[in-house]
Amino acid sequence: MGLKIQNVNDAAFREYGRVVKGFDFTEFLKVLTKTTEAPDHVIYVASDANLEALDVAKQLQDNCYGGLPIEIGYCNGTNTKLNCLEYHKDSEINIAADDAVLLVARLQDAADGPVDSSKVEAFMLPAGTAVELYATTMHYAPCSGKKGAPFRVAIVLPKGTNGEKPDIVCKNDEDRRLFALNKWLIAHPDTDEAKQGAVIGITGENVDIADLI
Repeated sequence: MGLKIQNVNDAAFREYGRVVKGFDFTEFLKVLTKTTEAPDHVIYVASDANLEALDVAKQLQDNCYGGLPIEIGYCNGTNTKLNCLEYHKDSEINIAADDAVLLVARLQDAADGPVDSSKVEAFMLPAGTAVELYATTMHYAPCSGKKGAPFRVAIVLPKGTNGEKPDIVCKNDEDRRLFALNKWLIAHPDTDEAKQGAVIGITGENVDIADLI
């Protein structure tokens, strides 16, 4: 059975995360849409002052992260491919201004080595929806929710995440995956990240949802 696009509101998503409810993101999404670009490729900004200055930012910090310092940035653009899978030692919150598709897999399936891309699942993240991706959910850049359409997705993480990689002495195989601060990454061999030295840890085809949207 081939890949199909499910929805974050489906029961199948509960293994990977939850829909975040109770927040008013109206102004937040207006700012995200008006002040950030969405080009024909993927861009990532870890921290955006306009988003972090909004009232809901403090609510996310206190309610979702228990008061831990956070950063709010965005991942925008146009994309249909998986390319890599990353994870953090904490949850990540995604808030969509446009329809987007999340490609996810279980960290447990990559605990002892590479993961086959057939383990990846796809979930539609409708515009206006926020989700928490659990720490055990591997993910990467969102994909377009409609063919050729750009997406804007705000990314909430503990402050400093995706910053400069700490200088460590590798003590085990997981240490080799450390790609940036609080960012462990495995790549498909046919990617720029693999050429940059990322651990090749995805086998099978590089998932592409171009024919599914």
